[in-house]
Amino acid sequence: MTSGSATSATGTSTSDASATGTAAPATAAPGTPAPDAPARRSILMLMTDQHRVDTLGCYGSPICRTPHLDALAAEGTRFENWFTPTAICTPARASLFTGAAPFRHKLLANHERNVGYIEDLPEDQWTVPEDLRASGYECGLVGKWHVGEERTAADFGFEAEHYPGWHNAVDHPDYLAWLEEHGHPPYEISDRIRGTFPNGEVGNLMAARLHQPVEATFEHYLADRTIEMLTRYAQGARSGETPFFVVSSFSGPHLPYVIPDEYFDMYDPADVELPRSVAEDFADKPPVQRNYSGHWAFDTMTEEQSRKLIAVYWGYVTMIDREFGRILAALDELGLSETTAVAFSSDHGEFTGSHRLHDKGPAMYDDIYRTGGILRVPGCPAQVREDFVSLIDLPATFLDLAGRPTDPAVDSRSLLPIVRGEHPEWDENVLCEFHGHHFPIAQRMLRGPRFKLVVNPESRNEFYDLQSDPDELSNRFEDPLLEQPRRAMLADLYERLRERGDNFYHWMSSMDAVGHLDHDPTMSGLDESTYRG
Repeated sequence: MTSGSATSATGTSTSDASATGTAAPATAAPGTPAPDAPARRSILMLMTDQHRVDTLGCYGSPICRTPHLDALAAEGTRFENWFTPTAICTPARASLFTGAAPFRHKLLANHERNVGYIEDLPEDQWTVPEDLRASGYECGLVGKWHVGEERTAADFGFEAEHYPGWHNAVDHPDYLAWLEEHGHPPYEISDRIRGTFPNGEVGNLMAARLHQPVEATFEHYLADRTIEMLTRYAQGARSGETPFFVVSSFSGPHLPYVIPDEYFDMYDPADVELPRSVAEDFADKPPVQRNYSGHWAFDTMTEEQSRKLIAVYWGYVTMIDREFGRILAALDELGLSETTAVAFSSDHGEFTGSHRLHDKGPAMYDDIYRTGGILRVPGCPAQVREDFVSLIDLPATFLDLAGRPTDPAVDSRSLLPIVRGEHPEWDENVLCEFHGHHFPIAQRMLRGPRFKLVVNPESRNEFYDLQSDPDELSNRFEDPLLEQPRRAMLADLYERLRERGDNFYHWMSSMDAVGHLDHDPTMSGLDESTYRG
C-alpha cells in the first residue's frame, strides 16, 4: 500500500540539500525537483466546496461551461480518478492541511453538526502552511477555512482574514466595507427553493436569486482579495527569494445556490437531464439513506424544481470558473505563471438530486467522493492520468514542490512523479472513511477500478460493480456471482485498516469474511495461541 506510508514517493525522505533550497543533484530520485527546475516553487491552490466532477467541461460535461478550469486542465495533469478521503468539509480540509487521514487527525465533523467529536486540531498538529512558512514561504489563505471552531487559519501559519461558518460570510465587516467602497448594493435574495421536512416544517434553503450584480458577489470579492495577495507576494516570488503558498478557497458551489440573475437563469431547466440514480428505491440499501432523503425533502419537490436546482447549480459553477479565470489571468500579468504550480480541487462532491439526495452524508457514492483534480506544474507535460489518487496526496505534493521532506504527511504521497509523466508503482484502490454529519455513523470504503465496497456496521454492507452499474443502483453484496471479488476486497480493506491503525477493523474481525484471524480479537492477550496456531 502507498497511502499509509510515512515516506516520499520513492520510499525515502527528500534530501537535506533540497530542504535548504539548493538545486537537487542530477541523480535525484523521483519525487525531488528536476535539476533544471526551481528548488522551491510558488504554489497556488484554487479550491471549491461541494463540487460535482460532472459539471466540468474537461471531465465531459456537455452543457455546463468551465472554460478557465478546462484551460488549466489542458495545460497540466487532469486526474480521472481523484477522490476525497471523506465527504465532509471540516475533516477533508483538515486532511488537506495535515496530510493525515481523518481517523488520525480526529477532527471528524463540521462544527455546525458536531455531536461530540473534537472541534479543533490539537496544538502540536503538524500542518503544511506552518512547515512552509518556517522554510521561508509567504503563506496566505483567502476565503473559507472551516478547519475547526476556535483556531483559525492564522493559527496555522496563514496570513488570512477569518470568515466564520460554512458558507459565504455575507455579513463580514471586510465584505461590507468592500461593498461600500465599490458602491455595490447589499445582499438580498428572492425566488427561494425549499422542500418540506418529514415533520411538516419548511425545509432547507436550496437555492435563491441574488439581487446583486456579479461584481458585488462574495465570490468576486474573494477573487479581488486573492489577486491583491498575489500582487503583494509577487516581487519576492519573482526574485526567487520568497516563494508563496496561496489558497483561494471558495464556499461555492455548496448549497444553497445563491447567485445573481445572469447565472441563476444561465441554463435552461429543459436542457437538464435528471441523474439516472433518481430511480433509487433504497430497497437493498442501508435504511439511513431513505431517512436522509426525507431530511433533504427530495420527494416534496417537483421535477420542475429539481431541474431548476441543477440548472442553478451549473450557473454557480460557471460563475466561480469566471472568478478563477480572473485569478489565473492575474498570475500571468504578474509574471508568475512560469514559476508557480497551480492545483485545483474540491473538498468533496454534492448529490444534487442523485439517489434522491442533496448535500452529502452517510452514503458513499461517487457523486460525493470522486471530484475533480488538476495540477499544472511548469515544464511538466499536459496529460490525463487514470491513477487512483486523493486530495490527501496534495500535502506531500506541496512539500515536494517546496523541496521539503515529505515524511510529516503520514497518509500522503507526492503526485509529482505522475505529473512529470512518470509511471511509479501506485495503489489501484483508494480508501475513504466517514464519521457522521447531523449524527455519528461509521463507514469505510474501498474503491477500485471496477468494484466498490462499503462497510456499514449499523445495517448492511454495500458492493457495487461499477462496470455494469456506474450509477450504483444495485447493491450486490449478497450476490453469489461476485463472491470472489467481494471477499478479496473485504480482506484487503481489513488489512489496510489494521496496517494504518484504524480501529474500525475490530468490527470486521467478527462480522465479515476477512480471512483467518492471526490475533485475539478481544485484545486481551490471554489466548493468542488459539489464533496463531
